[in-house]
Amino acid sequence: MTHPITPVVLCGGMGSRLWPMSRVEQPKQFQPTLGKGSLTYFQATLQRHRGPDFAQPIVVTNAGQAALVHRQLDEIQLQGRVIGEPVGRNTGPAVLAAALCAQRDDPEAMILVLPSDHMIKGDINRIIRAMHRAAEDGRIISFGVHPTYPETGYGYITDGGPVPDYPGLHQVAQFVEKPGHDHAQRLIQAGGVFWASGISLMRAETLIEEFRRLDPFTHAAVLGALDAAELRTLGIILDEASFRQAANEPTERQVFERTPAIALAPLHGVQWDDVGAWNAVYQVSDRDGDGNVLHGDVIAMNTRNSLVQSETRLVAVIGMQDTVVIDTPDAVLVTRRSNSQDVKQLVDRLKASQRREVRTHMTREMPWGRIETVSTDMGNDMRIMTVQKKASLQVNGTGLGPSLLTVLSGEGRCLIDGREVTVRRGQTVAIDPDEALPLSNPTDSDLKLVHLVFRGGTDIGGPGCEPMLVASDRLPEAI
Repeated sequence: MTHPITPVVLCGGMGSRLWPMSRVEQPKQFQPTLGKGSLTYFQATLQRHRGPDFAQPIVVTNAGQAALVHRQLDEIQLQGRVIGEPVGRNTGPAVLAAALCAQRDDPEAMILVLPSDHMIKGDINRIIRAMHRAAEDGRIISFGVHPTYPETGYGYITDGGPVPDYPGLHQVAQFVEKPGHDHAQRLIQAGGVFWASGISLMRAETLIEEFRRLDPFTHAAVLGALDAAELRTLGIILDEASFRQAANEPTERQVFERTPAIALAPLHGVQWDDVGAWNAVYQVSDRDGDGNVLHGDVIAMNTRNSLVQSETRLVAVIGMQDTVVIDTPDAVLVTRRSNSQDVKQLVDRLKASQRREVRTHMTREMPWGRIETVSTDMGNDMRIMTVQKKASLQVNGTGLGPSLLTVLSGEGRCLIDGREVTVRRGQTVAIDPDEALPLSNPTDSDLKLVHLVFRGGTDIGGPGCEPMLVASDRLPEAI
C-alpha cells in the first residue's frame, strides 16, 4: 500500500432494540461491547483500523454528541476530526461530507467507510489491504458477508462474477434491499449472495465525483454546509440550512446502486454482525459451559442459553432459559431471546409516554465532566456534577424553579453580581430560574458538586433572585 487509508466512522442512530443500554442521548455505539469497563462499539471500530496502514479517523456524528466522541477518542489515546450533523440526513450526506473534508486535506485521500456499531472477528484488514489497488484505480468496493440465515433486516448483494486482474474482487449483479423472509431464503439457496456489511472503500475523489454526477443537488447542499460550517473546539458543525437541503438517503441508494464503479469484496474468514438486537449480542459473544453470556456482577443458577448483564449491582437469576436480562441503574429489561426484536415496540411506547429512561441514562458524559442523577422526586432532581480540572461550564436556570449548587470537594470559581467568587467545600450557590451561572475549575483536581434542581413548589431563591452565595462551615447534614 502506498497511501494510508482514512477511516470514516459513522455514529448516527439510536439502536433502539438494545434498550436500556442504548438511549437517544447515549446510543448503542457509545456503550460497552462486553459490559462495564470494556471498549465501546465505537472504540472497538477505531481500534480495529489503527496502525501504519491508516490515517487519523474522521467521525461523523450528531452535533450534540461531539463531546462524547472526543471523550471516547481520548480514552484510547487517539486523535481524529469530528464532523457534527445539525440534523440527520442518513448515511449519504454524512459520507459525502467526510469525503469532502478528506479530499481538502489530501487530494489523493482514500476513505474506508465504517458503521460504528458492528462486531467483527477475523483479519478484515487483510482483505481491505488487498482491495487497495482496485480502489486506487477508481473502484468503489462494498464488502459483503456470507449469509448464515435469511435475515430480513439486511441488504443483500448478488455476485456478478470475478473482476479480471483484481484477485478477490467481484462484479455486482444486483442490490436487494431488505427482502422478505421467503425472498431472502431463495437468494441464499441460489448461492452467490452476500449481506451488505455497510463497509466500503474508495478514493474520496471517486465518491465526490459520483455524487456530483448522480445527485448534484445533494452534492451542492453538502458542499455549502461544509463551506459555511461553524468551527468549534470539538470539531466542525455543518451549516443546518444548507445540510437540510441534502437528500435524506443512504449512500447505497444515492450512489452504489447507480454507479458502474461499484464492486464486491467478500469478507471470507471474517465473522460479522451488526448487533441490532439482544439476541445478536448473545450470538456473537463467548458463552460458558451452560451456554450463558454473563457480564458484570451476575450469579446464574440452573440457567441456560441466556444473556444476563449488570452495570452496577448484583443480579441473580434462577431457573431461566433462552432469556435476556439487562440491568441498568434506572431500568431493567427481561425478555425471551426470541422476542428481542420487540424491544423496539417497547421503546416506541416509552417515547409516546415521554419517559426519561428512553432519552438518557442516569449518568451523562459532558465536555467538561459528567452529571449523575441520583434522585428524582415530584419532578425535582438531585445530581452529582463532576467538573474536570481546568474545565468550565455554564449552569443554566431551569426556567421553572430555582436550583442550588453545593460544593462537595475541590474548589471552583463562579461569577456572581459581576465579580468572580471562589467556592469551596460546604458552600452553596443559589441560581434563579431565569439566570445562568458561569462556573470553572481552575485547579488540577476534580471539582464535585451537588446540584439540586427544583421545578416549582419551593421558595428557595425567590422570584427574580440573582445567583447568590450561601456560606457554610460544613456540608449540610442532609447531603
